[in-house]
Amino acid sequence: MTAAPIGRFEQAWPALDREDLVAPPVVAALRGFAGADQVLVVDTDPDNADTAVFGEVYGVPPELSANCVVVAGRRGETTTMAACVILASTRADVNGVVRKRLNARKASFAPMDAAVSETGMEYGGITPIGLPAGWPLWIDAAVADSAWVVIGSGRRRGKILIAGKVLAQIAGAEVVPDLAN
Repeated sequence: MTAAPIGRFEQAWPALDREDLVAPPVVAALRGFAGADQVLVVDTDPDNADTAVFGEVYGVPPELSANCVVVAGRRGETTTMAACVILASTRADVNGVVRKRLNARKASFAPMDAAVSETGMEYGGITPIGLPAGWPLWIDAAVADSAWVVIGSGRRRGKILIAGKVLAQIAGAEVVPDLAN
């Protein structure tokens, strides 16, 4: 256990030491991730998991909180899912950057039931660690440049604390300038 590098949390643990606070796909991904020892997790109240409330309760400003949003791009009958990691103080450029990168005619946030069933994570806690194989994972440059960010743990109870440069090392991740606006 260690002091949390950001926010008002009683304590932080290496994520693999508290598997009860992270979703099974996250645990599996961390076991194969060279930077796993640099991924911390904190215990939080699931009723305070939504970004704005979470920030107020735990003292994490939006510019240190990251959201992983699942998007669906469609071209004809084909739907492609992707994940975008952006700071909570911004919005993903779904109709511009994301749509073009997906080579889709239309892009939108994925329906909640599809995001949950595809990721194996809880809505409000979806994280870029442990996403389905083959999904594009785009991280806004502002997130990658952050010393530390708070992001979901795959569960509504628990949040991951991670350096932006470590997050950018996740298998398949690509740092994308101007992903958010």
